[in-house]
Amino acid sequence: MVDRVIVTPAAVEMIERLKAVHGPLAFHQSGGCCDGSSPMCYPAGEFRTGGQDRRLGAIAGCEFFIGTAQYEHWAHTQLIIDVVPGRGSGFSLEAPEGVRFLTRGRVFSDEEVAELEREAALQPGGG
Repeated sequence: MVDRVIVTPAAVEMIERLKAVHGPLAFHQSGGCCDGSSPMCYPAGEFRTGGQDRRLGAIAGCEFFIGTAQYEHWAHTQLIIDVVPGRGSGFSLEAPEGVRFLTRGRVFSDEEVAELEREAALQPGGG
């Protein structure tokens, strides 16, 4: 199984610290209005997802969502969530820690694309 989103060990460490303070968390890959295309971290249930959002997977036990329009731009890419020093958005929970989550990308291989297409075909309503 190919994961569409994965997380670095450094980001897992920060996520675990944030969970210890805030409880269950969720992520949404921003579309760019306030903080570029940064992954935003919220207490689970605080960010309301809707019909224009899609669940991409989970990282460190936290659901990870992306807007459908943004997904179309990233569909060929595995998202790699990392954490780096610096000031991110005031809306994301890591901001007061002096770090920010960052999305890196890796283009899927032809074999991975084929596997993702097979998985999609097996889903209800899939191709």
